[in-house]
Amino acid sequence: MTRISWIAAASVLALMAAAPAQAQEASGNVLTLAAEQTTTFVRNFNPFGQTSARYTTLDFIYEPLVVFNRLKSNTPTFRLAESYELADDLKSITFVLRPDLMWSDGEALTADDVIFTYDYLTKFPALDFISVSALLDSVEKVDERAVTFHLKEANSLIANTIVGMPIVPEHVWAEIEDPVTFANENPVGSGPMTEITRFTPQVYEQCRNPHYWDADNLKVDCLRMPQLADNPQVLAALAEGTLDWATSFIPDIDNTFVAKDPEHHKYWFTPSSLVSFQLSMTTPDENNRKAFNDVNFRRALSMLIDRQTIVDIAGYGYPLINEDPAMLGELYKSFANPEVATQFGQYGQFDFDAGTALLDEAGYVDADGDGFRDNPDGTPIAIDIMVPNGWTDWIDAVQISMESLTEAGLNVKMSTPEAAVWTSGLIAGEYSMTLNALASAADPYFPYIRSFNPNDFGKSRFTAPHWENAEVMELLGQYTQIKDAAEARAVMDQIQMIVAEAMPVIPVYNSPSFYQYNTSRFTGWANAEDPKYSPVVSNANPARLLQLLDLDPTE
Repeated sequence: MTRISWIAAASVLALMAAAPAQAQEASGNVLTLAAEQTTTFVRNFNPFGQTSARYTTLDFIYEPLVVFNRLKSNTPTFRLAESYELADDLKSITFVLRPDLMWSDGEALTADDVIFTYDYLTKFPALDFISVSALLDSVEKVDERAVTFHLKEANSLIANTIVGMPIVPEHVWAEIEDPVTFANENPVGSGPMTEITRFTPQVYEQCRNPHYWDADNLKVDCLRMPQLADNPQVLAALAEGTLDWATSFIPDIDNTFVAKDPEHHKYWFTPSSLVSFQLSMTTPDENNRKAFNDVNFRRALSMLIDRQTIVDIAGYGYPLINEDPAMLGELYKSFANPEVATQFGQYGQFDFDAGTALLDEAGYVDADGDGFRDNPDGTPIAIDIMVPNGWTDWIDAVQISMESLTEAGLNVKMSTPEAAVWTSGLIAGEYSMTLNALASAADPYFPYIRSFNPNDFGKSRFTAPHWENAEVMELLGQYTQIKDAAEARAVMDQIQMIVAEAMPVIPVYNSPSFYQYNTSRFTGWANAEDPKYSPVVSNANPARLLQLLDLDPTE
């Protein structure tokens, strides 16, 4: 195979130079952040929305019951709840709310709102983006501050799941006829930043909740979100000093960002989500579906992915390569089953010759003489690798992969729709091939259940392959019902072996949690010297709430 002949970094740097900076003033107690990249803002603060809601909705408008700290062995930080207790038989859990909680409109926040929210999920199942209702038998009001969740089965990890669902005010949402499409333009919330004081397609501002229970610890008055379309525009704003807090891939970060103001421009990368290539096993294209549902095709594709070059060029060396066919890799190395590497490890490693040989052996040859491999029955395979517009590091990763896939005789191209279109396609399983990211967690149970739970098909982009395996689901169910650590480990070992053998996703790397910050206007940032929690401002990280509350203005 010929070596990759181009340097993706050059194109990224050229885009950076051309991208306009989003100039704006950010002083005093206004914190300017970039949590999402989009070409325009749509006013939507529906906390159940997975495609169009603004990324500052969860945590900042709707505070969770508890934040579990992934960097501190899943230690709970209590928020709306002041405590929880799991029953000895693991079949119920009781949360106790803090006293005198209020919604941002001054109404009391009580156990009735928690009960209403979970009844609401049953009435409108499309809102249940984490499929928590499937785990619950009933939800019982103990008193005005306490709620007991009765479970269908014992579940030692249920607290982590329950707190992932936002609690909404009954007096507002009971009147909504169609909560699935409801834009919630003027939200009533429980978190620190509930008031939308300005909203345009280019910028919006979100300010203090006048009735926030933890107001004494909140020193930021408003959040300002400028519209930034892609990584280069985020970098331009960071380098100019107009952003205080961001999460973005930044090429050559020491030179392009830190060097502009070494005293104040900072970053810290923590290990994070798995980035993998995924194939839709329910794609509408019948010919592609034949190939994608063949484990030999998936294995061969994996062996044709040059992970190290992707990490070095597209990732600027930041990510950690992941060659584990069971998906775990370095992030969950303490859970790793060594038999995975022994029996299936070769399928997670780049080996161009072995990959092409496996395609040959499995019957994927050029049947019609057009220069591209076809299915064993002679039908054509044409793969569209879809990634969001503006996600330059992923675009570069796909372009690198396309070189080796094309050289192996596969017909591949790339498309770059808007992120919302991409997300919708993944949720529906109506795509061909993509890169996808899966958030980190304290236990591998969570990435497995988020990826392979059939109850989530059609609800979440994390189940994009739509791969089903009844044994995996049964074992995941057993895992949550075991108190003994050795027994739980044996079950997790079995799960890994099944996933590794089937290879429903193709791991590439574990990305760092991209986190950039500017200390000129605010102090109190988490960093490598003070790793108190993950400070990433992504909407997949509830601990960003803790970071907001720790910030103090410099003046």
